Amino acid sequence: MTTTTQQSFKGKTGGYRPGAGRPKGSKTSVTITALLSEIETKTGGGTYEEILVADFLQARRDNDTATVLKYHNLILNKVMNSLARIELEDNSNSIEAKQLAFAAALSKLTDKN
Repeated sequence: MTTTTQQSFKGKTGGYRPGAGRPKGSKTSVTITALLSEIETKTGGGTYEEILVADFLQARRDNDTATVLKYHNLILNKVMNSLARIELEDNSNSIEAKQLAFAAALSKLTDKN
């Protein structure tokens, strides 16, 4: 006679696997805050941004063109996106101009019918 156990396998994907999963008592994964805090501790209190600036300036002093270009790419693609904003301001003149333009476009559409 064969005995069945509660451990059943559902095929190659999913299901119970002996020893699978995070071990009990293990710590949570690394967080960005903890990582940045560790960097500040190891560098004598300098923030990550200060380290990036210092490294960029050192690359410029060393005439390391490839590294300088990488920093420019980082700055242009990441930093500038967060700084870019479009500010729209509606005042009485702009609202009136929009209303007149809409009325003119509407009258052109109705005149063609």
